[in-house]
Amino acid sequence: MAKISPTTRISPKTRTWFITGTSSGFGRLLTEKLLARGDRVAATVRKPEALADLKADHGDRLWIASLDVTDSEAVRRTIDKAFHDLGRIDVIVSNAGYGLFGAAEELGDDQIRHLIDTNLIGSIQLIRAVLPHLRKQGGGRILQISSEGGQMAYPGFSLYHATKWGIEGFVESVRQEVAPFGIDFTIVEPGPTRTNFAAGLVSAEPTDAYENTPVGDLRRAFVEGSFEVKGDARKMVEAMIASVGQNTAPRRLTFGAAAYASINSALRNRLAELEGQKDAALSMDFDD
Repeated sequence: MAKISPTTRISPKTRTWFITGTSSGFGRLLTEKLLARGDRVAATVRKPEALADLKADHGDRLWIASLDVTDSEAVRRTIDKAFHDLGRIDVIVSNAGYGLFGAAEELGDDQIRHLIDTNLIGSIQLIRAVLPHLRKQGGGRILQISSEGGQMAYPGFSLYHATKWGIEGFVESVRQEVAPFGIDFTIVEPGPTRTNFAAGLVSAEPTDAYENTPVGDLRRAFVEGSFEVKGDARKMVEAMIASVGQNTAPRRLTFGAAAYASINSALRNRLAELEGQKDAALSMDFDD
């Protein structure tokens, strides 16, 4: 992790980004696109050699650190060093994470803990670590990569959804805390997308009890390739980058027709249920 040379010329319009999980998927695509357009990127990966080709092409504009986001102390050290070396970081992208599939009772304790440590606690600790730096420099933008699964749910992804609903609630609260400091958040909610998500999906050992249930149906759809995945990751990356150029940060970015349909349906159903309970809800306060 070499410090950016003081002779490195940065255009006034150039931004500096900090991105976790850059070895593949959205993280890798973002890094490639940003470097190609002239921005600087601080990229974290589990194995730095995964970015050797980009380092060779872009030199000092790519700062690389090895980071396991489940190590909270390492997260803080890496963030501190990145701001020290780069001087200012305009955009933080909390992207590191993976999926876990299986009925809730099929999942192992270690699988549950590691998923929560990575997707939820890792994202929380990253955001907590960058806030003092962003306050000190007068603001910045944080993009939290979530999922359509932060507002709806598939069977078999209970723990994955727990992490995504959890991080969205965290961001909704923290956004209000730090708005006075010029720090803005955008939650990114892609639907099924052609990345390496499926390849990195961890699955629990299946049990016969769930063979003929929605969990079994979805498991077979994955195996047979009948689960439709139409999302274009490159278009989504372009939209993420473009959102940072907007004066007002969008609270959410919903990507893909499937995500729009599933979130729309989930929100409408929840609102209808709420309205159906309106009279009962309003009657629960003290009469005086």
